[in-house]
Amino acid sequence: GVEAYFGRHPDVEIYRSLPGLGKTLGARVLADFGDAPGRYTDSKARKNYAGTSPITRQSGKQKTVHARFIHNNRLVNALDLQASAATLHDPHIKTYYNQLRGRGLGHHAALRQIANRFVGILHGCLKTH
Repeated sequence: GVEAYFGRHPDVEIYRSLPGLGKTLGARVLADFGDAPGRYTDSKARKNYAGTSPITRQSGKQKTVHARFIHNNRLVNALDLQASAATLHDPHIKTYYNQLRGRGLGHHAALRQIANRFVGILHGCLKTH
């Protein structure tokens, strides 16, 4: 399937260098993001498409942060799995996860924050490659 083509893609090493992305999950993330170089103008656009960037609503002194409702479900799932795998296998990411949890974030919100960071790193690597 897609995994066979993933191994021959010019950006495969960038995807595989990110924690939690193996052959199958890396192929899913690449397929869902696409590989057109100009598709995302900046990392915020890529994060918005991925559904990992939060939405902040502010009115007066009240400020609330919510997860994006409109997103690519398949990509969100893949990034959630990536963040989960990275949290289990990378001690630095596990430490970051525990810090997020210590700040009061729930499990899924912490994974979303980790995924958001990964998407930003991925975007930077793809832009400078």
